[in-house]
Amino acid sequence: MQTGENIQALRKILDFTRLASFFILAIHFYIFCYGAFHDLDWTPALLDRIIASLSRLPVFKSELSSKAAALALLAVSLIGVKGRKEEKINKESIIAYLLTGLFIYAFSHLCLDLQSDNEHIGLFYVGTTLTGYLLILTGGSRLSRLLKINLGKDVFNKENETFPQEERLLENEYSINLPAQYTLKGKVRKSWINFINLFRGLLVVGTPGAGKTYFVIRHVINQHIKKGFSMFVYDFKFDDLSRIAYNALLKYYKKYKVKPGFYVIDLDEIKHRCNPLYPSEMEDITDAAEASRTILLGLNREWIRKQGDFFVESPINFVTAVIWYLRKYKDGIYCTLPHAIELLQADYEQLFPVLQMEPEIEVLVNPFISAFINEATDQLEGQIASAKISLGRLASPKLYYILSGNDFTLDINNPASPKIVCMGNNPQKVQTYGAVLSLYISRMIKLVNRKGQLKSSLIFDEFPTVFLNNIDNLIATARSNKVATTLGIQDYSQLKKDYGQQQAEVIMNIVGNIICGQVTGDTAKQLSERFGKINQVKESLSINSSDTSVSKSTQLDFAIPASKIATLSSGEFVGMVADEPTNKIDLKVFHNEIVNDHAAIKKEEAAYKPLQKIREVTEEEILETYYKVKSDIRELITEELAKRAPVGKAVEPPKQAKGKRKQQDKPKKKSLSL
Repeated sequence: MQTGENIQALRKILDFTRLASFFILAIHFYIFCYGAFHDLDWTPALLDRIIASLSRLPVFKSELSSKAAALALLAVSLIGVKGRKEEKINKESIIAYLLTGLFIYAFSHLCLDLQSDNEHIGLFYVGTTLTGYLLILTGGSRLSRLLKINLGKDVFNKENETFPQEERLLENEYSINLPAQYTLKGKVRKSWINFINLFRGLLVVGTPGAGKTYFVIRHVINQHIKKGFSMFVYDFKFDDLSRIAYNALLKYYKKYKVKPGFYVIDLDEIKHRCNPLYPSEMEDITDAAEASRTILLGLNREWIRKQGDFFVESPINFVTAVIWYLRKYKDGIYCTLPHAIELLQADYEQLFPVLQMEPEIEVLVNPFISAFINEATDQLEGQIASAKISLGRLASPKLYYILSGNDFTLDINNPASPKIVCMGNNPQKVQTYGAVLSLYISRMIKLVNRKGQLKSSLIFDEFPTVFLNNIDNLIATARSNKVATTLGIQDYSQLKKDYGQQQAEVIMNIVGNIICGQVTGDTAKQLSERFGKINQVKESLSINSSDTSVSKSTQLDFAIPASKIATLSSGEFVGMVADEPTNKIDLKVFHNEIVNDHAAIKKEEAAYKPLQKIREVTEEEILETYYKVKSDIRELITEELAKRAPVGKAVEPPKQAKGKRKQQDKPKKKSLSL
């Protein structure tokens, strides 16, 4: 027990041991420097008799043995010393005292071989030996007062916040495996980031320059194509990701049982054409409603937060009615978005009688017809004009040409015809192009998320620039259909701005895998809480005038604090992986640096083949398609108005369009050659 009596007794023992050490050293001086003491007349007879009897002890057989005994007792006395800790005492000064003292103490006997009188030799030897002895005593006493903690050394608490991470390579036929390295207690160790179940979704977060594409998304594309996935790539900065996908397919196309087609939708430079409202893929009116909602919310992002409001739902319902009418008219001969846009621009006196011809949309158009008959013009314009104005932004010849063709269908994971489809956006035209691509993606997701299809990978770079109303449903339900979804975003606030808070929270929380580069603010805080806490050692120091106390404790603290996430370097990532029942992962959280072979990647990119030019399209062909769509709608209205009288007052039918549109062609098999 640490009682006061025991402490006092220990001090007495230590003092006695130190006194015995000094006593042996003093007798040693008297014996081996007797000539000097005799010359100085410091040798009384009684002292000589006492020293003579002690000199027969083994410890005094030689000067080295007596000095060693004195040093040993001094060391014992210093071991038990508990001096008051001082923060200013450092190791370097202690080592200097001890080494200097030991050197002087060990070699002081050389003074005895000097050529001089006994008096001077003795005094010099005693002085030198005592100097070494006192230096050792000073260094030893300071050693007990040294603080044995590194307070202030690890300023950013880096070592304390390290934790074990997965070092095994866990690979299966669907996995993405990224080599990495991490630091554990000051040592750099190799590790692996194993996304073994990407069907539970992957969220890639990071500010511009964090390395989302270079360190993560490019590997997802390469490894999934290598493993025979069908793929969709939303390439915001076209054609960065598309070139990676195309060249990966050239390299690994033999991995596929059925050779996949490679298709590109580029709204700036025409490559392939595709009709997102292809009739055979519009099974019922709910498909039309979903397409209408996607395109209008993509064009009017502020409507996302107002879903359910009268002046938001009204135009959506009206566009739904128009799309479904075109789907039913002559088995969908004019079921394209350009035709829907042109039909919407017709005058009400012509449009409403035409829409009334289709019974399935009667419920949708009746409120608008009633407002028209009752001459509620302001209400009617408020309901419909917003749809007209929004869709009018898409009325360009180039878009009409792309959206009305059928080079391929959007069922990318069809076992009989697998595809790799890349869709490119333009950052300068994101509001218009984003809405069109949103419609493509929305239709594609519905076709992909079905049973009995091939494994597929959907990759969205800069995901908030497109609007997908049911992306959370895709992640939640597509796992069993082997659909892997990768979403790239810059920040949670960006997602919240474009999708609304509720849907943004759902997207953030529903993904099973997450990898995050440098982010700040709420995103960093949210992810820090998600990664959890670890046991960390905490040390504290208290110094007062009489004592110094050091306390050490452990407590749970964030494994990866928000401040650390905010200061990550490019290529450094934190995150969490999801496992599966047959392949458990205990160490799911990681904080490491992904290891890329920069030289190999640079060499690979230098050898990339550019995307092939699919077709040479003249301006005349584009304009011909544009005017043909307009002509088709005039023909439709003329034909339908001839069957019945218009609603309200009589109107003159429009002039008959020359020529008739042929039955819509079936999808043409055109893809980039491999």
